[in-house]
Amino acid sequence: MKVQDIKLDILKKIILVSEFNVLQKINKLLDDELIVGYTSEGIPLTGNAYQNRLKKAEKQIQLGKSLSQDELEREAELW
Repeated sequence: MKVQDIKLDILKKIILVSEFNVLQKINKLLDDELIVGYTSEGIPLTGNAYQNRLKKAEKQIQLGKSLSQDELEREAELW
């Protein structure tokens, strides 16, 4: 079976689902498994991993553990 065939089969099944909890499980599975981006090192990130990294970054910003654009540019000049 080709990827396109599997996708169409899944879509047909999802359209017929009316149980809220089943749709939630499908949604969670996709959030846990689908790759939505990559780190600067090329490591794939799922939706959940991406959200976790965002939360961590926001916390670091709140704690003052970040660089301004000017600071970053000065640091980059030393590379």
